[in-house]
Amino acid sequence: MSGPPLVRLRGASIGYDRRPVIAGIDLVVEPGEVVALLGPNGSGKSTLVRGMLGLAQILGGEVELFGQPVARLRDRWRVGYVPQRHANATGLPTTVGEVVACGRLPRLRPWQRFGRADREHVAAAIETVGLAGRERSSMLHLSGGQQRRALIARALAAEADLLVLDEPTAGVDAASQRALADTVERLADGGATILYITHEPGPVAHLCTRAVELRDGRIAYDGPVSGAPEHGDDHHHHTVPAAPAWFGTG
Repeated sequence: MSGPPLVRLRGASIGYDRRPVIAGIDLVVEPGEVVALLGPNGSGKSTLVRGMLGLAQILGGEVELFGQPVARLRDRWRVGYVPQRHANATGLPTTVGEVVACGRLPRLRPWQRFGRADREHVAAAIETVGLAGRERSSMLHLSGGQQRRALIARALAAEADLLVLDEPTAGVDAASQRALADTVERLADGGATILYITHEPGPVAHLCTRAVELRDGRIAYDGPVSGAPEHGDDHHHHTVPAAPAWFGTG
């Protein structure tokens, strides 16, 4: 018997200050799918994801993760949110190993210590994203693509059931895009469920089981990547609050 979808939206309206940005959409993501979430700036991609993460208001309909309303989801580590950039507001040096180890913290009870199994999960996650040997490197000294791979490793260390990758190849060079695509391919081959937010699927198009395109807060397309309409970036966007620093550590 199969379990519930990892993501289910039914007639969902999502927004801020009681004003919807997403209006009445239905979306299901099943275990093992790699879904490209497409759309120009202002289409509602960020709002949809923030609604799933409990960071935007559910104004109507239902938003469920793992069969539970998102507001009641307790095990936040089950969603591995990978932001576009590593936020280091304190300016303190942080190593790759320390960042990835943060992914284990939500799994520990208050009385538990970081043990051998935790260290093994951290090492395996770093290996998976191709950063083995860089554990002691400062995040500040990594390229943008390497930083994003370290953030993916943080989510892997948490053993997240759903990975949400926010524009992982935006603003990085071609070599970094290939390295990130290789990482996504390894994850997909391992059966990971991935929601891949992007303007264009580009280097990971062949890995995506499906494409969902948003336009003006509604789903304009849901089907094979090969059939997704091409579009340019229209450069207008909604102002939305940033994800808090704690989110994505689990």
